[in-house]
Amino acid sequence: MSLSTHKEPAVAAPSPQPARWKQVLAWASWDWGSAAFNAVMTTFVFTVYLTSSSFGDTDENSAVLGAALAIAGVAVALFAPVTGQRSDAGGRRRKWLTINTLLTCALMAGCWFVLPSPNYLILGVTLIALANLFFEFAGVNYNAMLRQISTPASVGRISGLGWAMGYVGGIAALALVLVGFVQPDVGWFGVTSEDGLNLRSVALFSAVWFLLFALPLMFAVPEVPRQEAVARLGIIASYKLLFKRIRSLLKSSPHTIYFLLASAVFRDGLAAVFTFGGVIAAGTFGWELSEVIMFAIFGNVVAAVGSVIGGFLDDRAGPKAVIVGSLIGLILAGTAVVVLGPGDQDMLGLQWTGDTTFWIFGLLLCLFVGPAQSASRAFLARLAPEGEEGELFGLYATTGRAVSFLAPTLFSACIVIFGAQRYGIIGIIAVLLAGLLVLLPVRSPAAVGHPGKGSDGARHKGNR
Repeated sequence: MSLSTHKEPAVAAPSPQPARWKQVLAWASWDWGSAAFNAVMTTFVFTVYLTSSSFGDTDENSAVLGAALAIAGVAVALFAPVTGQRSDAGGRRRKWLTINTLLTCALMAGCWFVLPSPNYLILGVTLIALANLFFEFAGVNYNAMLRQISTPASVGRISGLGWAMGYVGGIAALALVLVGFVQPDVGWFGVTSEDGLNLRSVALFSAVWFLLFALPLMFAVPEVPRQEAVARLGIIASYKLLFKRIRSLLKSSPHTIYFLLASAVFRDGLAAVFTFGGVIAAGTFGWELSEVIMFAIFGNVVAAVGSVIGGFLDDRAGPKAVIVGSLIGLILAGTAVVVLGPGDQDMLGLQWTGDTTFWIFGLLLCLFVGPAQSASRAFLARLAPEGEEGELFGLYATTGRAVSFLAPTLFSACIVIFGAQRYGIIGIIAVLLAGLLVLLPVRSPAAVGHPGKGSDGARHKGNR
Protein backbone atom coordinates (compact mmCIF):
# COMPACT_ATOMS: atom_id res chain seq x y z
CA MET A 1 0.00 0.00 0.00
CA SER A 2 1.27 3.46 -0.78
CA LEU A 3 -0.04 6.96 -0.68
CA SER A 4 2.45 8.03 -3.34
CA THR A 5 2.81 7.80 -7.07
CA HIS A 6 6.19 9.50 -7.52
CA LYS A 7 9.47 7.55 -7.59
CA GLU A 8 12.53 7.81 -5.42
CA PRO A 9 15.68 5.72 -5.12
CA ALA A 10 14.93 2.32 -3.71
CA VAL A 11 15.55 1.90 -0.02
CA ALA A 12 15.31 -1.15 2.15
CA ALA A 13 12.38 -1.12 4.51
CA PRO A 14 13.69 -0.80 8.05
CA SER A 15 13.09 -3.72 10.35
CA PRO A 16 10.94 -2.93 13.38
CA GLN A 17 12.98 -1.95 16.41
CA PRO A 18 11.90 -2.51 20.00
CA ALA A 19 10.15 0.50 21.51
CA ARG A 20 12.62 2.78 23.30
CA TRP A 21 10.78 3.57 26.49
CA LYS A 22 12.69 6.77 27.15
CA GLN A 23 11.36 8.09 23.86
CA VAL A 24 7.91 6.64 24.54
CA LEU A 25 7.65 8.43 27.88
CA ALA A 26 8.93 11.67 26.36
CA TRP A 27 6.32 11.34 23.61
CA ALA A 28 3.53 10.59 26.10
CA SER A 29 4.62 13.53 28.26
CA TRP A 30 3.41 15.86 25.47
CA ASP A 31 -0.05 14.28 25.80
CA TRP A 32 0.11 14.89 29.56
CA GLY A 33 0.95 18.56 29.04
CA SER A 34 -1.59 19.10 26.25
CA ALA A 35 -4.39 18.35 28.72
CA ALA A 36 -3.96 21.90 30.00
CA PHE A 37 -5.22 23.10 26.63
CA ASN A 38 -7.89 20.44 26.06
CA ALA A 39 -9.36 20.10 29.54
CA VAL A 40 -8.66 23.46 31.16
CA MET A 41 -8.70 26.03 28.37
CA THR A 42 -11.20 24.69 25.83
CA THR A 43 -13.54 22.44 27.83
CA PHE A 44 -14.07 23.16 31.50
CA VAL A 45 -12.65 26.55 32.50
CA PHE A 46 -11.57 29.27 30.09
CA THR A 47 -14.25 28.87 27.41
CA VAL A 48 -16.82 28.78 30.23
CA TYR A 49 -15.35 32.11 31.37
CA LEU A 50 -15.53 33.54 27.83
CA THR A 51 -19.18 32.59 27.38
CA SER A 52 -20.25 33.90 30.80
CA SER A 53 -22.39 36.99 31.39
CA SER A 54 -19.20 38.97 32.14
CA PHE A 55 -18.77 39.29 28.37
CA GLY A 56 -22.40 40.11 27.57
CA ASP A 57 -25.26 37.87 26.52
CA THR A 58 -24.24 34.25 27.09
CA ASP A 59 -26.00 32.93 23.98
CA GLU A 60 -24.34 35.53 21.77
CA ASN A 61 -20.97 34.84 23.39
CA SER A 62 -21.37 31.13 22.68
CA ALA A 63 -22.27 31.87 19.06
CA VAL A 64 -19.19 34.08 18.61
CA LEU A 65 -16.94 31.42 20.14
CA GLY A 66 -18.51 28.74 17.97
CA ALA A 67 -18.00 30.82 14.83
CA ALA A 68 -14.34 31.47 15.65
CA LEU A 69 -13.69 27.78 16.30
CA ALA A 70 -15.49 26.89 13.07
CA ILE A 71 -13.18 29.20 11.09
CA ALA A 72 -10.17 27.58 12.76
CA GLY A 73 -11.63 24.17 11.90
CA VAL A 74 -11.91 25.08 8.22
CA ALA A 75 -8.26 26.18 8.24
CA VAL A 76 -7.24 22.87 9.81
CA ALA A 77 -9.21 20.94 7.20
CA LEU A 78 -7.58 22.85 4.34
CA PHE A 79 -3.97 22.87 5.51
CA ALA A 80 -3.41 19.88 7.83
CA PRO A 81 -2.64 17.23 5.17
CA VAL A 82 -0.11 19.37 3.31
CA THR A 83 1.58 20.63 6.48
CA GLY A 84 1.91 17.00 7.57
CA GLN A 85 3.23 16.00 4.15
CA ARG A 86 5.82 18.78 4.08
CA SER A 87 7.06 18.13 7.62
CA ASP A 88 7.46 14.45 6.71
CA ALA A 89 9.31 15.18 3.48
CA GLY A 90 11.53 17.93 4.85
CA GLY A 91 12.65 15.88 7.82
CA ARG A 92 11.08 18.54 10.06
CA ARG A 93 8.36 16.62 11.93
CA ARG A 94 9.81 17.35 15.38
CA LYS A 95 10.70 20.92 14.39
CA TRP A 96 7.15 21.79 13.35
CA LEU A 97 5.69 20.00 16.35
CA THR A 98 7.92 22.20 18.51
CA ILE A 99 7.04 25.42 16.67
CA ASN A 100 3.29 24.78 16.78
CA THR A 101 3.45 23.79 20.45
CA LEU A 102 5.31 27.00 21.32
CA LEU A 103 2.77 29.07 19.37
CA THR A 104 -0.08 27.34 21.21
CA CYS A 105 1.54 28.07 24.58
CA ALA A 106 2.13 31.72 23.64
CA LEU A 107 -1.52 32.17 22.62
CA MET A 108 -2.70 30.51 25.84
CA ALA A 109 -0.53 32.88 27.85
CA GLY A 110 -1.99 35.77 25.86
CA CYS A 111 -5.39 34.98 27.36
CA TRP A 112 -4.08 36.68 30.51
CA PHE A 113 -5.01 39.97 28.85
CA VAL A 114 -8.67 39.00 28.36
CA LEU A 115 -10.47 41.07 31.00
CA PRO A 116 -14.11 40.26 31.90
CA SER A 117 -15.72 42.85 29.63
CA PRO A 118 -17.64 42.64 26.32
CA ASN A 119 -14.83 44.72 24.79
CA TYR A 120 -12.44 41.78 25.26
CA LEU A 121 -14.67 39.01 23.85
CA ILE A 122 -13.25 39.16 20.32
CA LEU A 123 -9.69 39.10 21.67
CA GLY A 124 -10.49 36.08 23.81
CA VAL A 125 -12.18 33.99 21.14
CA THR A 126 -9.49 34.92 18.59
CA LEU A 127 -6.73 33.74 20.91
CA ILE A 128 -8.55 30.47 21.63
CA ALA A 129 -9.33 29.87 17.95
CA LEU A 130 -5.73 30.48 16.86
CA ALA A 131 -4.44 28.30 19.69
CA ASN A 132 -6.80 25.58 18.54
CA LEU A 133 -5.46 25.89 14.97
CA PHE A 134 -1.80 25.53 15.95
CA PHE A 135 -2.62 22.83 18.48
CA GLU A 136 -4.24 20.76 15.72
CA PHE A 137 -1.20 21.24 13.48
CA ALA A 138 1.02 20.09 16.34
CA GLY A 139 -1.27 17.10 16.88
CA VAL A 140 -0.81 15.94 13.28
CA ASN A 141 2.95 15.61 13.79
CA TYR A 142 2.51 14.22 17.28
CA ASN A 143 0.26 11.41 16.08
CA ALA A 144 2.61 10.71 13.17
CA MET A 145 5.44 10.10 15.68
CA LEU A 146 3.58 7.06 17.03
CA ARG A 147 5.10 4.90 14.29
CA GLN A 148 8.60 6.19 15.12
CA ILE A 149 8.49 5.04 18.73
CA SER A 150 6.52 1.80 18.45
CA THR A 151 6.47 -1.52 16.63
CA PRO A 152 3.48 -3.35 15.11
CA ALA A 153 3.35 -5.43 18.29
CA SER A 154 3.30 -2.44 20.66
CA VAL A 155 1.56 0.36 18.78
CA GLY A 156 -1.79 -0.26 20.51
CA ARG A 157 -0.60 -0.08 24.09
CA ILE A 158 1.76 2.84 23.37
CA SER A 159 -1.13 4.78 21.81
CA GLY A 160 -3.21 3.84 24.85
CA LEU A 161 -0.44 5.04 27.16
CA GLY A 162 -0.43 8.41 25.38
CA TRP A 163 -4.18 8.85 25.76
CA ALA A 164 -4.00 7.72 29.40
CA MET A 165 -1.24 10.24 30.10
CA GLY A 166 -3.43 12.92 28.56
CA TYR A 167 -6.34 12.01 30.78
CA VAL A 168 -4.22 11.81 33.93
CA GLY A 169 -2.56 15.09 33.00
CA GLY A 170 -6.04 16.55 32.75
CA ILE A 171 -6.82 15.26 36.22
CA ALA A 172 -3.71 16.84 37.68
CA ALA A 173 -4.18 20.15 35.86
CA LEU A 174 -7.89 20.43 36.74
CA ALA A 175 -7.24 19.52 40.37
CA LEU A 176 -4.54 22.18 40.69
CA VAL A 177 -6.73 24.76 38.96
CA LEU A 178 -9.65 23.89 41.21
CA VAL A 179 -7.77 24.18 44.52
CA GLY A 180 -5.41 26.94 43.42
CA PHE A 181 -7.61 29.34 41.48
CA VAL A 182 -11.32 28.43 41.21
CA GLN A 183 -12.55 27.45 44.68
CA PRO A 184 -10.71 29.69 47.17
CA ASP A 185 -11.64 33.34 47.68
CA VAL A 186 -7.92 34.10 47.68
CA GLY A 187 -5.98 31.65 45.55
CA TRP A 188 -2.31 31.03 44.94
CA PHE A 189 -0.10 34.11 44.67
CA GLY A 190 -2.90 36.09 46.29
CA VAL A 191 -5.14 36.10 43.22
CA THR A 192 -8.84 36.81 43.63
CA SER A 193 -11.82 36.81 41.28
CA GLU A 194 -11.65 40.60 40.85
CA ASP A 195 -11.35 41.46 37.13
CA GLY A 196 -11.31 37.72 36.41
CA LEU A 197 -7.78 37.56 37.80
CA ASN A 198 -8.12 33.97 39.00
CA LEU A 199 -9.32 32.66 35.62
CA ARG A 200 -6.80 34.76 33.68
CA SER A 201 -4.13 33.26 35.92
CA VAL A 202 -5.43 29.84 34.90
CA ALA A 203 -4.42 30.72 31.32
CA LEU A 204 -0.83 31.46 32.40
CA PHE A 205 -0.72 28.31 34.50
CA SER A 206 -1.96 26.23 31.56
CA ALA A 207 0.62 27.69 29.16
CA VAL A 208 3.50 26.94 31.54
CA TRP A 209 2.12 23.44 32.26
CA PHE A 210 1.93 22.54 28.56
CA LEU A 211 5.40 23.92 27.81
CA LEU A 212 7.13 22.11 30.67
CA PHE A 213 5.72 18.71 29.78
CA ALA A 214 6.28 19.20 26.04
CA LEU A 215 10.01 19.82 26.49
CA PRO A 216 11.09 16.14 26.80
CA LEU A 217 9.65 15.28 23.37
CA MET A 218 11.45 18.23 21.78
CA PHE A 219 14.80 16.64 22.68
CA ALA A 220 14.26 12.89 23.03
CA VAL A 221 12.45 11.85 19.83
CA PRO A 222 14.69 12.08 16.70
CA GLU A 223 13.77 13.73 13.42
CA VAL A 224 12.61 11.71 10.42
CA PRO A 225 14.86 11.43 7.31
CA ARG A 226 14.51 14.12 4.66
CA GLN A 227 12.88 13.15 1.34
CA GLU A 228 14.60 15.45 -1.15
CA ALA A 229 12.20 14.91 -4.07
CA VAL A 230 9.13 15.96 -2.05
CA ALA A 231 10.90 18.53 0.11
CA ARG A 232 11.65 20.65 -2.97
CA LEU A 233 7.99 20.89 -4.00
CA GLY A 234 6.12 24.19 -3.71
CA ILE A 235 2.74 24.60 -2.06
CA ILE A 236 0.68 24.10 -5.25
CA ALA A 237 2.72 21.05 -6.22
CA SER A 238 2.28 19.69 -2.69
CA TYR A 239 -1.49 19.80 -3.07
CA LYS A 240 -1.27 18.12 -6.48
CA LEU A 241 0.87 15.38 -4.95
CA LEU A 242 -1.64 15.01 -2.11
CA PHE A 243 -4.51 14.38 -4.53
CA LYS A 244 -2.39 11.90 -6.51
CA ARG A 245 -1.65 10.03 -3.32
CA ILE A 246 -5.31 9.91 -2.36
CA ARG A 247 -6.18 8.46 -5.78
CA SER A 248 -3.37 5.94 -5.39
CA LEU A 249 -4.61 5.02 -1.94
CA LEU A 250 -8.15 4.47 -3.25
CA LYS A 251 -6.73 1.91 -5.68
CA SER A 252 -4.15 0.21 -3.46
CA SER A 253 -5.89 0.27 -0.09
CA PRO A 254 -9.46 1.62 -0.26
CA HIS A 255 -10.19 0.45 3.28
CA THR A 256 -7.81 3.11 4.56
CA ILE A 257 -10.07 5.74 2.99
CA TYR A 258 -13.14 3.95 4.32
CA PHE A 259 -11.64 4.03 7.81
CA LEU A 260 -10.87 7.75 7.54
CA LEU A 261 -14.52 8.37 6.67
CA ALA A 262 -15.92 6.09 9.38
CA SER A 263 -13.60 7.45 12.05
CA ALA A 264 -14.49 11.01 11.11
CA VAL A 265 -18.11 10.26 12.03
CA PHE A 266 -17.60 8.37 15.27
CA ARG A 267 -14.77 10.67 16.43
CA ASP A 268 -17.20 13.58 16.17
CA GLY A 269 -19.48 11.67 18.51
CA LEU A 270 -16.58 10.93 20.88
CA ALA A 271 -15.64 14.61 21.00
CA ALA A 272 -19.26 15.53 21.71
CA VAL A 273 -19.32 13.29 24.79
CA PHE A 274 -16.77 15.56 26.48
CA THR A 275 -17.87 18.78 24.81
CA PHE A 276 -21.45 18.50 26.02
CA GLY A 277 -20.90 16.36 29.12
CA GLY A 278 -20.26 19.35 31.37
CA VAL A 279 -23.10 21.28 29.72
CA ILE A 280 -25.58 18.48 30.50
CA ALA A 281 -24.27 18.05 34.03
CA ALA A 282 -24.89 21.75 34.73
CA GLY A 283 -28.05 22.32 32.69
CA THR A 284 -29.95 19.05 33.18
CA PHE A 285 -28.65 17.80 36.52
CA GLY A 286 -28.14 21.24 38.11
CA TRP A 287 -24.48 20.87 39.05
CA GLU A 288 -22.26 23.79 40.03
CA LEU A 289 -18.94 24.44 38.25
CA SER A 290 -16.95 22.90 41.10
CA GLU A 291 -19.09 19.74 40.88
CA VAL A 292 -18.56 19.58 37.12
CA ILE A 293 -14.80 19.85 37.61
CA MET A 294 -14.88 17.12 40.26
CA PHE A 295 -16.76 14.85 37.87
CA ALA A 296 -14.26 15.72 35.14
CA ILE A 297 -11.42 14.62 37.40
CA PHE A 298 -13.03 11.26 38.14
CA GLY A 299 -14.06 10.91 34.49
CA ASN A 300 -10.46 11.38 33.37
CA VAL A 301 -9.32 8.70 35.83
CA VAL A 302 -11.80 6.25 34.36
CA ALA A 303 -10.94 7.25 30.78
CA ALA A 304 -7.23 6.75 31.51
CA VAL A 305 -7.87 3.26 32.87
CA GLY A 306 -9.99 2.46 29.83
CA SER A 307 -7.25 3.70 27.49
CA VAL A 308 -4.61 1.46 29.07
CA ILE A 309 -6.88 -1.60 29.04
CA GLY A 310 -7.96 -0.82 25.49
CA GLY A 311 -4.34 -0.49 24.40
CA PHE A 312 -3.49 -3.99 25.59
CA LEU A 313 -6.66 -5.41 23.98
CA ASP A 314 -5.73 -3.55 20.78
CA ASP A 315 -2.39 -5.37 20.48
CA ARG A 316 -4.14 -8.70 21.05
CA ALA A 317 -7.54 -8.49 19.37
CA GLY A 318 -6.87 -5.62 16.97
CA PRO A 319 -8.02 -2.00 16.98
CA LYS A 320 -11.28 -2.59 15.12
CA ALA A 321 -12.61 -4.93 17.82
CA VAL A 322 -11.74 -2.36 20.50
CA ILE A 323 -13.46 0.47 18.60
CA VAL A 324 -16.61 -1.56 17.90
CA GLY A 325 -16.91 -2.71 21.52
CA SER A 326 -16.33 0.81 22.80
CA LEU A 327 -18.94 2.36 20.49
CA ILE A 328 -21.53 -0.20 21.59
CA GLY A 329 -20.75 0.57 25.23
CA LEU A 330 -21.08 4.31 24.57
CA ILE A 331 -24.43 3.89 22.85
CA LEU A 332 -25.83 1.81 25.74
CA ALA A 333 -24.55 4.18 28.46
CA GLY A 334 -25.82 7.26 26.61
CA THR A 335 -29.23 5.65 26.16
CA ALA A 336 -29.41 5.04 29.92
CA VAL A 337 -28.76 8.73 30.66
CA VAL A 338 -31.54 9.75 28.24
CA VAL A 339 -34.08 7.23 29.53
CA LEU A 340 -33.43 7.68 33.26
CA GLY A 341 -32.80 11.44 33.24
CA PRO A 342 -32.34 13.65 36.34
CA GLY A 343 -35.26 12.27 38.36
CA ASP A 344 -35.14 9.84 41.27
CA GLN A 345 -35.41 6.18 40.31
CA ASP A 346 -37.03 3.15 41.96
CA MET A 347 -36.39 0.00 39.97
CA LEU A 348 -36.24 -3.64 41.05
CA GLY A 349 -36.18 -2.60 44.70
CA LEU A 350 -33.26 -0.21 44.16
CA GLN A 351 -33.56 3.54 44.68
CA TRP A 352 -31.18 6.22 43.54
CA THR A 353 -31.11 9.89 42.62
CA GLY A 354 -30.56 11.57 39.28
CA ASP A 355 -27.06 12.56 40.39
CA THR A 356 -26.25 8.88 40.91
CA THR A 357 -27.55 8.13 37.41
CA PHE A 358 -25.16 10.65 35.90
CA TRP A 359 -22.23 9.51 38.01
CA ILE A 360 -22.68 5.86 37.02
CA PHE A 361 -23.49 6.16 33.34
CA GLY A 362 -21.43 9.30 32.81
CA LEU A 363 -18.37 7.47 34.08
CA LEU A 364 -19.22 4.53 31.83
CA LEU A 365 -19.22 6.94 28.89
CA CYS A 366 -15.74 8.09 29.95
CA LEU A 367 -14.61 4.46 30.27
CA PHE A 368 -15.42 3.72 26.63
CA VAL A 369 -14.30 7.03 25.10
CA GLY A 370 -10.61 6.43 25.90
CA PRO A 371 -10.23 3.04 24.17
CA ALA A 372 -12.14 4.24 21.10
CA GLN A 373 -9.88 7.28 20.69
CA SER A 374 -6.68 5.36 21.33
CA ALA A 375 -7.55 2.43 19.05
CA SER A 376 -8.57 4.83 16.26
CA ARG A 377 -5.11 6.42 16.30
CA ALA A 378 -3.43 3.00 16.46
CA PHE A 379 -5.62 1.73 13.58
CA LEU A 380 -4.36 4.47 11.27
CA ALA A 381 -0.77 4.21 12.50
CA ARG A 382 -0.78 0.54 11.49
CA LEU A 383 -1.92 1.52 7.99
CA ALA A 384 0.40 4.50 7.41
CA PRO A 385 3.22 3.99 4.87
CA GLU A 386 6.71 4.59 6.23
CA GLY A 387 7.64 8.28 5.92
CA GLU A 388 4.11 9.44 5.09
CA GLU A 389 2.54 9.26 8.54
CA GLY A 390 2.20 13.02 8.90
CA GLU A 391 0.32 13.35 5.63
CA LEU A 392 -2.07 10.52 6.53
CA PHE A 393 -2.72 11.94 9.98
CA GLY A 394 -3.27 15.28 8.28
CA LEU A 395 -6.06 13.62 6.30
CA TYR A 396 -7.26 12.15 9.60
CA ALA A 397 -7.58 15.69 10.95
CA THR A 398 -9.20 16.95 7.76
CA THR A 399 -11.88 14.27 7.57
CA GLY A 400 -12.64 14.82 11.24
CA ARG A 401 -13.07 18.55 10.68
CA ALA A 402 -15.19 17.97 7.58
CA VAL A 403 -17.98 16.35 9.62
CA SER A 404 -17.43 18.16 12.92
CA PHE A 405 -20.82 19.84 12.52
CA LEU A 406 -22.73 16.54 12.86
CA ALA A 407 -22.86 16.01 16.63
CA PRO A 408 -23.38 19.68 17.59
CA THR A 409 -26.14 20.04 14.97
CA LEU A 410 -27.98 16.88 16.01
CA PHE A 411 -27.48 17.72 19.69
CA SER A 412 -29.19 21.07 19.20
CA ALA A 413 -31.87 19.66 16.88
CA CYS A 414 -32.90 16.96 19.37
CA ILE A 415 -33.21 19.55 22.15
CA VAL A 416 -35.53 21.60 19.93
CA ILE A 417 -37.55 18.58 18.81
CA PHE A 418 -37.98 16.92 22.21
CA GLY A 419 -38.01 20.08 24.33
CA ALA A 420 -35.37 19.28 26.97
CA GLN A 421 -31.60 19.48 27.10
CA ARG A 422 -31.03 15.86 28.07
CA TYR A 423 -32.54 14.69 24.78
CA GLY A 424 -29.62 16.28 22.99
CA ILE A 425 -27.80 13.07 23.93
CA ILE A 426 -29.96 11.30 21.34
CA GLY A 427 -28.16 13.32 18.67
CA ILE A 428 -24.77 12.20 19.99
CA ILE A 429 -25.95 8.57 20.11
CA ALA A 430 -27.13 8.85 16.50
CA VAL A 431 -23.66 10.01 15.40
CA LEU A 432 -21.94 7.18 17.31
CA LEU A 433 -24.33 4.65 15.81
CA ALA A 434 -23.76 6.00 12.30
CA GLY A 435 -19.99 5.79 12.81
CA LEU A 436 -20.33 2.21 14.04
CA LEU A 437 -22.40 1.17 11.03
CA VAL A 438 -19.94 2.77 8.58
CA LEU A 439 -17.01 1.11 10.40
CA LEU A 440 -18.38 -2.45 10.38
CA PRO A 441 -17.56 -3.20 6.70
CA VAL A 442 -14.05 -1.72 7.01
CA ARG A 443 -11.31 -4.33 7.03
CA SER A 444 -8.93 -4.31 9.99
CA PRO A 445 -5.22 -3.46 9.51
CA ALA A 446 -4.33 -7.14 9.85
CA ALA A 447 -6.68 -8.00 6.99
CA VAL A 448 -5.50 -5.07 4.83
CA GLY A 449 -1.84 -5.95 5.32
CA HIS A 450 1.29 -4.08 6.38
CA PRO A 451 1.89 -0.78 4.58
CA GLY A 452 5.12 -2.15 3.22
CA LYS A 453 3.18 -4.82 1.31
CA GLY A 454 0.68 -2.86 -0.71
CA SER A 455 -1.28 -4.41 -3.53
CA ASP A 456 0.27 -2.05 -6.05
CA GLY A 457 3.74 -3.29 -5.24
CA ALA A 458 5.08 0.23 -4.99
CA ARG A 459 6.74 -0.34 -1.67
CA HIS A 460 8.59 -3.35 -3.01
CA LYS A 461 10.00 -1.15 -5.77
CA GLY A 462 11.08 1.53 -3.33
CA ASN A 463 8.47 4.05 -4.50
CA ARG A 464 6.93 6.19 -1.80
